[in-house]
Order: sequence, then C-alpha cells, then structure tokens
Amino acid sequence: MTVKIITDSLGDIPPGIAEELGITVIPINVIFGNINYRDGVDLTTEQFYDKLAASKVFPTTIVPSLGRYADAYDQVAEETGDIIVITNSHKLSASYETAVLARERMKKKCRVEVIDSLSAIMAQGLIVMAAARAAKDGARLDKILEGVRNNIPRAHIRMAFGTLEYLRRGGRIGKAKTFLGMVLKVSPILGIRDGEIYPFAREHSRARAIDYLYEFADGFTGIEGIGVEDVTTPGEAEELARRLQARFLGETIYRSRVGPAVGAHVGPRVLGVAVLGDRDQP
Repeated sequence: MTVKIITDSLGDIPPGIAEELGITVIPINVIFGNINYRDGVDLTTEQFYDKLAASKVFPTTIVPSLGRYADAYDQVAEETGDIIVITNSHKLSASYETAVLARERMKKKCRVEVIDSLSAIMAQGLIVMAAARAAKDGARLDKILEGVRNNIPRAHIRMAFGTLEYLRRGGRIGKAKTFLGMVLKVSPILGIRDGEIYPFAREHSRARAIDYLYEFADGFTGIEGIGVEDVTTPGEAEELARRLQARFLGETIYRSRVGPAVGAHVGPRVLGVAVLGDRDQP
C-alpha cells in the first residue's frame, strides 16, 4: 500500500497540489470573537482577509482537537497501513504534541509516525510535498522518514513584513522582538531558525526587501522546490516569481497565498520565499 502523508494547514500548500499528491491537510482553527472557523473549510483565504480588514477583533488560532486528529488518522487508515504526519514547529504551536497524543485515540490499526518539521508556512509545505512525491513514487515508510529528516535542515524561508504588530499580539514574535519599535520605513526580514521566528535583516525600503528575498533564493544550489507566497500583494509576488523563474530555468516556482492560520499572526503585506535546497549558511 502507498504511504499516506498528513499535515496541518500552517504549511500553506496550494489546494491543487495537496489534491494531486494525495496529502491530507488538517485545518487549524481560526477564531474571530466567539466564532471558530476551520482554516480553508469554514473560512476561505479571501473571506479571512476581508474580515481582518473590517474587524476590530484580533483573530487567534488554536490547534484541532485530539479527536479531530484521530478521526483524520482513522479515515486515512482506510486506504493504507502506513501514515506519516508532518507538523509545524512545536515552538510555534501545539500541533506536534497533539498529533502524537492522537495516535492513542485511533480506532484503526495502523502505523503512524509523527515528525516535527521545525518549520511552518511554505518551508513546511515543501518538506511535506517532497515526502508526498516520494510516497507517490512507491517509497517505503522508513525511506520517506529518512528523506523528511534530511530535508528539515534544508528547508528555509524568509519573509518581508509590513508590520510586526500581529506577531507581537499573537505571541509568536520569538527572537524578532528586537525589531519591535522600528520606524515604519524600515522593512524587517524574518524567517524561521531552529523552529522559531528569527530576525535576519532590516531593509530601508520595500523594494530593497524584495530584492533581499530574490538574493536569498539565489544563494541556493541543489534546489528541490521554491515557493513564493503573499498575503495581499499578488502583484509583488508574481513579479518576484517571474524573476526567480528566469533565474532557475526548469524549476517549478510554486505560488501560494498565506492562509488564515498563518495570516492571523503575520498580518497584511507579508511576502515570503521558501526554498528546499542546499546552502552554505542557514
């Protein structure tokens, strides 16, 4: 039987790609006021950003229940005896812990391996997609697990922010708290290092910040995936994707939009580049 891959919606995998590769995505809960929405199920990306712009209520997120994870495992176990669950970093949410505990709630007999990607957003997504391709090609579970573990330190992301207020309010600011209080003309570049938000640079204009993202991706070799995603600036994302496509001929540049589960913490005007590949510096 083919190994099946499960992940959470913080990976921002484009829905068409998830369907093509047979990836099961468990939606994170997004809460506006007293209303609980399932990311991408009860609340589309477009609806979320409309609410974010109009609402005075600050959105929050919580991981799905143990029961929801267990139900997803049981449903997938109807098709296979081997499941790999790849979660976002345990330093960013409780998804990993919940995914591990949910195995005890399963009704089906099935091997379920849970692995922490130590990442999120499209860096997590690229790890998951690589695992799903290997599974689709017939790789065995242990071989796929080896590939995932090898890919975790090879997955990197950088994001240009318009504001850090959402990260601050959501408690996900991590080591980037040193950037709080910067003048508005400075565009901070953040990423993920060792599983948490980390500050990498501060550029003096949006244009220079976008150049930084291009130069960041340009520093990789042995590339197995590149993703460009935005929140509310599709024009910037498309232009950056075109520049990268011209640089990396023959590579697929995946385009994604930051979903509600991530958008609740990063706010508008975030533009990000994720790369799965080899690099001299982390």
